[in-house]
Amino acid sequence: MTGTYYRRLTKPCGAAPLISCAALACMVESRVSAIGWRYHRLMALPDYNCLYDHACERKGGEKALKALLPKTKSRAQLKKLGSDRYLAEFTRKIFQSGFVWRVVEKKWPQFEEVFWAFDVERLLMMPDDMLERKAQDPAIIRNFSKVKTVRENAMMIDETERREKQSFGEFISGWPSDDIIGLWLYLKKYGSRLGGNSGPFALRAIGVDTFLFTQDVEGFLRSHGIVDGGRTSQRALKAAQAYFNDLRDQSGRSLAELSRIVSFCHGQNRLQ
Repeated sequence: MTGTYYRRLTKPCGAAPLISCAALACMVESRVSAIGWRYHRLMALPDYNCLYDHACERKGGEKALKALLPKTKSRAQLKKLGSDRYLAEFTRKIFQSGFVWRVVEKKWPQFEEVFWAFDVERLLMMPDDMLERKAQDPAIIRNFSKVKTVRENAMMIDETERREKQSFGEFISGWPSDDIIGLWLYLKKYGSRLGGNSGPFALRAIGVDTFLFTQDVEGFLRSHGIVDGGRTSQRALKAAQAYFNDLRDQSGRSLAELSRIVSFCHGQNRLQ
């Protein structure tokens, strides 16, 4: 059995500033084989109270912080959401990746029209020549490699529904949040251009409870030794998931809220 485990001290941080949390040690035990524990090392990991107090301080108080925290949908709401809305958000995030977001938003009503409100069944019947014509439509952003993902991700959604014998909304809503990185990897493997931040950002926009690997979140995790090496590695993803799961156990907050709070505790104090 392999995995990374975090054991935190129960001593509260109270209202002390974040820097005082360096005194709090968290034993990280990495079990790398069934033989036994390979190594033990101490890491200074601030607990939830430390993070919350520091985020409040940087954002102008508790009321201001709460107004900035993201909302998530319930499992029942995600279950009822149509496959077309999942495909639409996947497409939106793919086009926003590496592009000016406001341009995509301005043209989005035309995207909905050109792609038949992202009707999955209708898109699956679209022939190649029609797809090429749509990619040249000036009403949308003319990027053929990204336009192709509309039909490819419609196929991913359809194949998922057939294989799992349930709607895509049921599939997403049933995914355990303590392994949300598993859903990221699923979208990366079976979807088109849904790796990196595109898949996770789409899930967050839809209302799925997920943390994000934004620049400030990644900076925080690296500065505290939680993540090292490539952030897309299995090791890094599992370590990040374990840390956010632990924060959720401490606080009762969603992964999305905790991700936003962590982002406020590092870097240039940007909204993420």
